[in-house]
Amino acid sequence: MKLIAALVTATVLFISNTVTSQNKTVTATVVNITSDAGKVGFALYDKSTFRMKPIQGATSKIVDGKSSVSFENVAAGEYAIICYHDKNDNNKMDFRPNGMPLEDYGASNNNMSFGPPKFEDAKFIVMDKHVSLEIKF
Repeated sequence: MKLIAALVTATVLFISNTVTSQNKTVTATVVNITSDAGKVGFALYDKSTFRMKPIQGATSKIVDGKSSVSFENVAAGEYAIICYHDKNDNNKMDFRPNGMPLEDYGASNNNMSFGPPKFEDAKFIVMDKHVSLEIKF
């Protein structure tokens, strides 16, 4: 019985480690921030969560006009990142009364047409390699 329990435990640990090692890191860097004030908020989405609740979120300080985060343990699939410059450090993106943003923002692939980002324009694929993205506001 002990041998069977040990084998089951070893198998579960092997499968768990294999799945974890297959997950990748996605690093996003905003490269053209006009001020080092505040921070940058980053959100990682898949198609079903896009512009709602992110799969992972992070903030990062700004140093010399750049800010970078890494999202760990990202499974293979299609994703998009949206980020914004939280200049006043209030943990939200600020808008004018007419709905236009007061703070700079960007999305993966840097395809920023009029209006909010679209998943199809911002999507990228995570497969067998780590992903590194450069985003511009």
